Amino acid sequence: MAFDKNEVPIGAVIVSQDKIIARAHNLTETLNDVTAHAEMQAFTAASDFLGGKYLKNCTLYVTLEPCQMCAGASYWTQIDKIVFGAFDKQRGFEHFKTTLHPKTKVIGGILEEECSTIIHKFFIEKRNLN
Repeated sequence: MAFDKNEVPIGAVIVSQDKIIARAHNLTETLNDVTAHAEMQAFTAASDFLGGKYLKNCTLYVTLEPCQMCAGASYWTQIDKIVFGAFDKQRGFEHFKTTLHPKTKVIGGILEEECSTIIHKFFIEKRNLN
């Protein structure tokens, strides 16, 4: 959806008890808001769904390694697990040594090639249009 809206194609879902409780994608261009990353949108939707700010017993699945802003927000949600596809060696939270909540487990590189391909395709097309 983000790709078709000319947004950087990052998607996120949050799962609780084997059920998707939030789905989101980047909306930074649409909302003219640098904080409207897929993860941030998903955190808000999941919190609304659960009726509270903590996302314990939840897993965030996201296309790209979260940036330091999104990782910092994940700290405050106390989310149990983050699973991401492609690594972001320039802007990813691990590059900046951003601290996650001590109980948060991280799994990276899931479907890494597929996730990277979507993101690279977007930027190649964007460069060709300019």
